[in-house]
Amino acid sequence: MASDAAAPDVRVVGGWASPFVMRVCVALRLKGVAYEFLQEELVKKIDLLLASNPVHKKMPVLLHGGRPVCESLVILQYVDKAFAGAGPPTPTMVRPRRPPYRFWAEYTDAKLPTALQTLRGMIDGDKAEAAEQAAALQEAFAGCSEGRHFFAGDDVGFLDIVLGSYVGWFRAAEKITGQPVLDETRTPRLAAWVARFCAHEAVGDVMPDAGRLVEFGEALRAALAASASRP
Repeated sequence: MASDAAAPDVRVVGGWASPFVMRVCVALRLKGVAYEFLQEELVKKIDLLLASNPVHKKMPVLLHGGRPVCESLVILQYVDKAFAGAGPPTPTMVRPRRPPYRFWAEYTDAKLPTALQTLRGMIDGDKAEAAEQAAALQEAFAGCSEGRHFFAGDDVGFLDIVLGSYVGWFRAAEKITGQPVLDETRTPRLAAWVARFCAHEAVGDVMPDAGRLVEFGEALRAALAASASRP
């Protein structure tokens, strides 16, 4: 939990394994904003989540002074504006409306969830094609970083957080399949970026362990199967 800047009642509702929830935590930590994390149950949704996001009933939800903000990309922009005076300046947090940041953010959320499910064997699909969809982000890094350490330049920004939230699940997929997804041979720039991103002080403590994610995925699948079989 971040603890540097005073913040009026900031809470994050979600699950530790969700890449979308991780985004919110990283953004708050990057700003140095203290927050309370409210863990979502494995299958059953807690009442606070249902009350805060009654339409979509999805995590994450950011509660700031009791006001709910939903959808991870919307929350990232909200955090950047609501806590503009906290932490280091992060101008690229507000770039999702500008190409190529918007394109690659949309590409990430459109392609990577399915690619990860394919790589983990949860759905049928071409694993080689799924790996190529991940590798395509090497092009994004080359174009956005302009030779610097992060997509945002010299520090973590919007696109770093969006893509970086999937790193734990890519590592889990590698653990399941035994095949590298983002490695120094196929995607050297992206592999170096992953190492820098995971070592960042705003990221390290909230990046989930790959082995724990594998166990979580198995437990979730069993819980969903048990729930579906109940009359």
